[in-house]
Amino acid sequence: MRNGLKIAVIGGGSSYTPELIDGLIKGQHELPVNEVWLVDVEEGKEKLTIIGRLAQRMVSKAGAPITIHWTLDRQAALKEAAFVITQFRVGGLAARIKDETIPLKYDVIGQETNGPGGLFKALRTIPVILDICEEMEELCPEAWLINFTNPAGIVTEAVLRHSRINKVIGLCNGPISISRGIAAALNVEPARVRIDFAGLNHMSYGLKTALDGEDISSRVIAMLAGRGEDGQMIRQLTGVEWVPEFVEALGVIPCGYHRYYYQPRTMLAAMKREAAQTGTRAEVVKRLEDELFALYQDPNLNVKPKQLEGRGGAYYSEAAVQLMRSIYTDKRDIQVVNTRNQGAIAGIPDESAVEVSCVITREGPRPLVMGELPVAVRGLVQQIKSFERVTVDAAVSGDYRTALLAMVINPLVPSDAVAKQILDELLEAHRAYLPRFFGD
Repeated sequence: MRNGLKIAVIGGGSSYTPELIDGLIKGQHELPVNEVWLVDVEEGKEKLTIIGRLAQRMVSKAGAPITIHWTLDRQAALKEAAFVITQFRVGGLAARIKDETIPLKYDVIGQETNGPGGLFKALRTIPVILDICEEMEELCPEAWLINFTNPAGIVTEAVLRHSRINKVIGLCNGPISISRGIAAALNVEPARVRIDFAGLNHMSYGLKTALDGEDISSRVIAMLAGRGEDGQMIRQLTGVEWVPEFVEALGVIPCGYHRYYYQPRTMLAAMKREAAQTGTRAEVVKRLEDELFALYQDPNLNVKPKQLEGRGGAYYSEAAVQLMRSIYTDKRDIQVVNTRNQGAIAGIPDESAVEVSCVITREGPRPLVMGELPVAVRGLVQQIKSFERVTVDAAVSGDYRTALLAMVINPLVPSDAVAKQILDELLEAHRAYLPRFFGD
């Protein structure tokens, strides 16, 4: 890679972008970025302009030697880029609202990346990411594709199986948030804590926790179960209340998204109640984003506003910049990313995407060998991987029956008949963004 890196951000009009710009400013000493190109679609032009101007003010205040561009011309943004960051949402928050509200009508969890909502976000996203990959092959063939677009694991799976882009890494802030939460509960610096993660995106487990190289897994499990004086603190940090005996029997750290699978009735009831009272999470996020963009337009604002923390996505910029920096400098530190399995987790095809602790090198992630997952979690991970694989097939082919099969495979959907009802309604609701299904 040459000095003076160009970064292209697909979905540059996202409310998260100031978080990324802040991270790039802070990481200048190790990641010498001199151009950031923010690109979006016509529907996002106004937000893109607001974000572009804020980004300019941020780099100017910081005195960072970064030139900010914003454009609707994706090819101009991609040309000679060193890193391509994807963080787009096909159909915007309006599409997410449908993903969350329609399944609830059938007493099925409606969630952005899990169940029917995750399926339809993938169906809308995969054709677009594959188009981006084709353009990258021509315009920036040596670039690394860093994908934040959800569902990150399924999107990474699609790129690995249906494009010629090998330099692709899916990234999620979940593992780093868990690690930071545990470090805070232990009252130690984050660098002293290392957790070996293995599984899939939003379906990964912390298999082993070490503090200064010493195995403290049993202590952390006890804390997560609410045992000991630190127990309540760590439960607050993870945001999930677990039955203590269950966590102790599980013996590994679950992620927050596991609550949809281990606590489905509780989560469904909570989501229906929240939808009736304050709106679905997507509707809440839309209100937050309206407030954020009102702030972003202030010509006196030249830093990342504190209110952005309410949007979620903690440590997003840190994870992104840390990953790019480690590739650029051949740092060989350990990070948790979505990458090709390559034998890291037994029982999952080598070519499939997994979320696993990796050594990050100039040549990309080198997964740590985790072997067999514990028998208690292996089956659920395998079922979700089957769902991911069939979802990718449906997105690429536009085949109705394959999409139905994917819906039924997902453990959050109770039957084939209910799956068909949800599928039919969501297909019609998202017709404009599913040309492969409708031939439009």
